[in-house]
Amino acid sequence: MELNNDEIRRYSRHLILPEVGLAGQKKIKATSVLCIGAGGLGSPIAMYLAAAGIGKIAIVDFDTVDYSNLQRQILHTDADVGRPKAQSAKETIAGINPNCEVVIYNTRITSENALDLIRPYDIVVDGTDNFPTRYLTNDACVLLKKPNVYGSIFRFEGQASVFAPHLGGPCYRCLYPEPPPPGMVPSCAEGGVLGVLPGIVGCIQATEILKLAIGKGSSLVGRLLLFNALDMKFRELKLRRDPQCPVCGEHPTIKKLIDYEMFCGIPPEPANPAINPDEVTVQDMKKALDDPKLGIKVIDVREPDEHEIAHVKGVPLLPLSQIQQRFTELDPNQHYYIHCKAGVRSLKALGFLREQGFKYLKSVKGGITAWSDEIDSNVPRY
Repeated sequence: MELNNDEIRRYSRHLILPEVGLAGQKKIKATSVLCIGAGGLGSPIAMYLAAAGIGKIAIVDFDTVDYSNLQRQILHTDADVGRPKAQSAKETIAGINPNCEVVIYNTRITSENALDLIRPYDIVVDGTDNFPTRYLTNDACVLLKKPNVYGSIFRFEGQASVFAPHLGGPCYRCLYPEPPPPGMVPSCAEGGVLGVLPGIVGCIQATEILKLAIGKGSSLVGRLLLFNALDMKFRELKLRRDPQCPVCGEHPTIKKLIDYEMFCGIPPEPANPAINPDEVTVQDMKKALDDPKLGIKVIDVREPDEHEIAHVKGVPLLPLSQIQQRFTELDPNQHYYIHCKAGVRSLKALGFLREQGFKYLKSVKGGITAWSDEIDSNVPRY
């Protein structure tokens, strides 16, 4: 894998590093990387790997670009809103380094296709934001003996590691044997994320990939790096391989990919997702607000900061974080419609209130986002 004169000029700052040199740059060019996700983490990872001269980058992403992505997903621009992220990523990478071959898979990674997607590539980098895909990626990488360069972000905190049992380290399951209960860990859409945080964590992941490619330095295999942006502090935890791990342990019981949605406690979507006896539509919510004679009250269980951004006039706020202390302010014989941002937290509030003896409760499907889309576009989406 030779370098032409243009590439020698492009990578000159690498070539004069004794730890990289011409031989190392050729290794970088010969390396192929599968990047799962072209979002907050995938953006800096793909862009820096392309700039560094990785020969082949594959992007797996089934999503489209949304305005709310642009605060951190720097692969994409205003002009890309509504377009497939994978296609937008390919064009951005080509603009950074035309020598980099880019392969895109505009699809969701699943138990059915994961092994075929991962098998052709040297290194896998996990830029996902949900637990089923993290466990799926981990198990597929262990089965195929591929390094899994892991990162995750939430609010102001991030973490990174390299899971590679074939290199002597643990896997993701050794660190997290069981997923958290569904809904226990809010998504970035619910909890928020500082825009630069995925840039920092993604750059750490890209650094680990380049070190793996050239075979130099001390990798994060066997270490978990924790970063807190508010405190600007890094901490490190030593990780040990679990001999009882069901996928990489001494007597593995997982020898093929499983149903990861079920493993993470996420029920399959019903054939008709519109039918849920605990839910009503934003049209129903509007009727309740327009006609007090119906005797239905609406409450908002989002947080005060969210309420300040966008709210429906006349709907009182009772944050989910305070509901255990304040539910006695509500009448257990009253009919309530509960709304949040998208309908997740309102269902949690409904479950809690039902345990306290409330009988007449409905969650508003889609929350204030659906209200903005279907009822009043003057209410901002966030």
